[in-house]
Amino acid sequence: MAVERLLPTPEAEDLIALTTELADRELAPRAAQDEADGRFPREQIRLLGRAGLLGLPYPEDVGGGGQPYEVYLQVLEVLASRWATVGVGVSVHVMSAYPLAAFGTAEQQSTWLPDMLAGETLGAYCLSEAGAGSDAAAMVTKATDDGAGRYVVRGSKAWTTHGGHADYYTLFARTGPDRTRGISCFLVDGDSGGLSFGTPERKMGLTGSPTTSVDFDDVVLAADRRIDAPGRGLPIALSALDSGRLGIAAVAVGLAQGALEAAVGYAKERAAFGRRIIDHQGLGFLLADMAAAVESARATVLHAARLRDHGRPFGRQASVAKLVATDMAMQVTTDAVQVLGGYGFTRDFPVERYLREAKVMQIFEGTNQIQRMVIARHLARA
Repeated sequence: MAVERLLPTPEAEDLIALTTELADRELAPRAAQDEADGRFPREQIRLLGRAGLLGLPYPEDVGGGGQPYEVYLQVLEVLASRWATVGVGVSVHVMSAYPLAAFGTAEQQSTWLPDMLAGETLGAYCLSEAGAGSDAAAMVTKATDDGAGRYVVRGSKAWTTHGGHADYYTLFARTGPDRTRGISCFLVDGDSGGLSFGTPERKMGLTGSPTTSVDFDDVVLAADRRIDAPGRGLPIALSALDSGRLGIAAVAVGLAQGALEAAVGYAKERAAFGRRIIDHQGLGFLLADMAAAVESARATVLHAARLRDHGRPFGRQASVAKLVATDMAMQVTTDAVQVLGGYGFTRDFPVERYLREAKVMQIFEGTNQIQRMVIARHLARA
């Protein structure tokens, strides 16, 4: 069923139409089988890049699409409603390009950003560590200045989306002893010497999206691979995460929209006691609650995006959007399985996969417990 959208320009309407066409033709037909096979959709993501969808929220003068975040997030939602792995992949890639686009020098941007935003190079984001997940400032991976204009990186990052497949890694590593001002940001080529990857995690969902540890064994980086000044890494990382949380919130809305559509379609065709099950109040009201939850979460996400687009603070609203949208996706996908009954528990229908995929949305880009902490701290300072 069509989502009623209020888009700011005719160009934005065309972008949604293009995205819908590509998603229906290139993503939806292969999502279930590729997820079952654990196959990463690299070519599909490259195709989206060539269609101009991977650089949408970045300025045109650096190779981006020049679109407001509210438009980019709705494109992301459409992709995720057909295939969550692709939605997550695009969100992670766009976040991985953010430090360079927002804090890099003009020379760094002209060298690396065009291929990133065109989707010719795929990005990954290396922040979390096994002992420093929610507490990013506790990281121990080090980038040591060797005194000859180079950094030598040693350590390991965990839970890296696109690990082993990315062409570059946006890395945050310790360059000084200060807990918060001793972290710097770097760009690392995917084929750098000393870079290796752990066995992909065996996950309950998003099985088409590779997640691995990334190991840095004396990886040598030229000084121009550092983004911004030494010690500026943590603010860059947190700034990127605010935008990345909106990306995951949009993915969650798209995933829930897909589950709602599957449940409504089934309820219109399945009959019980002489009527379609959607016409029974028990199921009809459940579907109504699902629809209301999806629309409410979408509005929350777009409100945060519009604040960002107007240059206003949006960190608290990004946390609210991520919390509301991902909790909603977990509930809606659970209810979608319930609507289908026993069939919802089988892999003959997509809703069981949607349920498995929804769970991680409450975890990555900051767990929902962390989002509550962020929101509470904003309230305490208000």
